[in-house]
Amino acid sequence: MSADRKPSSRDTVLEGRFGAPMAELYDQVVRPGAPPALHRALELRSFLALAEEQVVRVRDRVRESMAPSGDLDGLSAEALQTDVYWMQAALDARGGYQRALDSLLASMPPPAARPAPAVTSALPPALPAAKAAAAQGC
Repeated sequence: MSADRKPSSRDTVLEGRFGAPMAELYDQVVRPGAPPALHRALELRSFLALAEEQVVRVRDRVRESMAPSGDLDGLSAEALQTDVYWMQAALDARGGYQRALDSLLASMPPPAARPAPAVTSALPPALPAAKAAAAQGC
């Protein structure tokens, strides 16, 4: 599963800030003219989702090894110590990505303060009033 399909702890915040569901944000980011902040936010979000998946994997592995119905002969202090190191690394990464994403979002203006996208038209320019009257035979 790719990172854009994995949930993250900041999905709701991103959806609120950019005004669209995650799937739509990933569609927007590949279109021309996508805001650079959206690129950065989704990249950090993907890293965060992967780090959170690692936290869950290590947590589940420790829970399984410590289950009351588990094999006592299979317990290993060395393996548990390795899991402690892995968990610390995963939590550090998760915290770093959360802080970076929160910092990026805090540096952005609120959605209401952002300028609306420019609307362009393919219509020809309007004629001056005198030329328009002459063209109508007035």
